[in-house]
Amino acid sequence: MAFTPHIFLTSRPFLLIFTLYTGTYLSANTLDTITSTFRNRSASSTTSGTSKFAATSAANLSLCLYKDSQFTRMFGAAKATKVPGTTYALFAVRDMLTIFASFNLPPLLAPMMPLSEGMEKYVSKMSAAQFLAPAAVQVASTPLHLLGLDLYNRPNGKGEVSVKSRVTKVVKDWAPSCAFRIARIVPAFGVGGVVNTNVRGRFLGKLG
Repeated sequence: MAFTPHIFLTSRPFLLIFTLYTGTYLSANTLDTITSTFRNRSASSTTSGTSKFAATSAANLSLCLYKDSQFTRMFGAAKATKVPGTTYALFAVRDMLTIFASFNLPPLLAPMMPLSEGMEKYVSKMSAAQFLAPAAVQVASTPLHLLGLDLYNRPNGKGEVSVKSRVTKVVKDWAPSCAFRIARIVPAFGVGGVVNTNVRGRFLGKLG
């Protein structure tokens, strides 16, 4: 990225990730703008209801499942084969949890954040919730991610892979994988969520 940025920015992995997050934030912002228009609210207002969850989930799931199917083939331990339906289903639930925690949960969680007046001078309750929620949900979503990958990397066509073996594999890899997923999610939906909200609010706020 530092020495050959033109190669990095046009690489397939980068373009897959860029498309995923661009599409997800575009869907969330578009839904917020349409909702604020029809409800006669400030253009910079945000929502946290079912419609936003449905819109962002639809965009994120379709793009993320495609991205994951490509990444699994590109970087999987097994020879590139068809991704099983169970893996897709586990990835879908994983991503729905992350989307809910990133776009719906922060506005609900913010009023309950135990921040003192002194702390709020440096970080708002909304920003704190935006960082905390997507990171915390990885504790529950990481096992789904690992099981989905294991089902692809160790297909069970002849029943040679036991349930105990899969559980052992997931438990073994959970801690480091969870840490790395948090490190990936915090910039994407923590920093990204705060920046998106502030930039969108600043620009659309000028429209009333």
